[in-house]
Amino acid sequence: MSSDEEVREEKELDLSSNEVVTKYKTAAEIINKALKLVLSQCKPKAKIVDICEKGDNFITEQTGNVYKNVKRKIERGIAFPTCLSVNNTVCHFSPLATDDTVLEENDMVKLDMGCHIDGFIAVVAHTHVIRDGQVTGRAADVLAAANTAAEVAMRLVRPGKKNKDVTEAIQKVAAAYDCKIVEGVLSHQLKQFVIDGNKVVLSVSNADTKVDDAEFEENEVYAIDIVTSTGEGKPKLLDEKQTTIYKRAVDKNYHLKMKASRFIFSEISQKFPIMPFTARALEEKRARLGLVECMNHELLQPYPVLHEKQGDLVAHIKFTVLLMPNGSDKVTSHALQDLLPTISIEDNAEIKGWLALGTKSKKKGGGKKKKGKKGDAAEAEPMEVSKDAPVQE
Repeated sequence: MSSDEEVREEKELDLSSNEVVTKYKTAAEIINKALKLVLSQCKPKAKIVDICEKGDNFITEQTGNVYKNVKRKIERGIAFPTCLSVNNTVCHFSPLATDDTVLEENDMVKLDMGCHIDGFIAVVAHTHVIRDGQVTGRAADVLAAANTAAEVAMRLVRPGKKNKDVTEAIQKVAAAYDCKIVEGVLSHQLKQFVIDGNKVVLSVSNADTKVDDAEFEENEVYAIDIVTSTGEGKPKLLDEKQTTIYKRAVDKNYHLKMKASRFIFSEISQKFPIMPFTARALEEKRARLGLVECMNHELLQPYPVLHEKQGDLVAHIKFTVLLMPNGSDKVTSHALQDLLPTISIEDNAEIKGWLALGTKSKKKGGGKKKKGKKGDAAEAEPMEVSKDAPVQE
């Protein structure tokens, strides 16, 4: 391959290629439909595992229906298994088939899922309270905090801005609702077949967790991950046995001793060489034994189920944003329920200022690409009582 062709091929892996943009948007369309489906299943007495399986099956089926008749085989499917975490459970709850946990009236349900087309990933997370009518009280506060923080982040993840700008802003938004941003959550850059890219936005900066300063650039893609809590925002792992989601650590090697471990690791390598997967998708009896040895030798990266204290409420909103030349394009989301928070941020000039920022870049005629500027005042209202919250740009 000539150097010119290599340069062209490298360029086609980001948003400067229309084909890449189409693949991201196709994945986003599928995951938005999958979210709508699983949300419709969230009713009192519904089994959580059944809902998770419906989500995963839908993604597999829908991704299998696109790019079927192309010359080069295109990988496609689940990029992150369907998770359904309730109330004070923060994330990654996707139980095994034998689990009988059901949903109840007034549960605060966090749905988290992702899919990919040719390694171009779209992820989404959404929070819903199982009740008819308006969401009120602290449940409304924590959900409004997550939504408003997500809207502010959307306006600050733009070329020329830095990751620390977002970290500082979302903490201020949560504090305005007397909530906390949950520690340890990272918003990652997405690249082809990479769900956890090196450029990240930290949820909370502290002495224990630091990341490199980074500046957002045109043609990048990010999964912006906002988790808010009415508690301390310092979740804990209560039971390792609840962990069912893993990702193969591609940089690690070890010759496994047990036959069950070798069988399971071979199955993982064939079916899930790069993306996170659920243990439900493995041969169950051997998986129990095999996963332990794989974990002991760091061949797998676990996604632990974390919890805030009993009685705390946790909300989660995650969206995929494409930093296009003409501005930011949020491609995954779902409308919120009607909220009536106990706290108003109408008088918070700083938050109102962030929300007033546009998401489109103004560019002067031809010539070199320029860094994004403040766009047209596509004004967003803070999350107060609006059923029509600004969830779709």
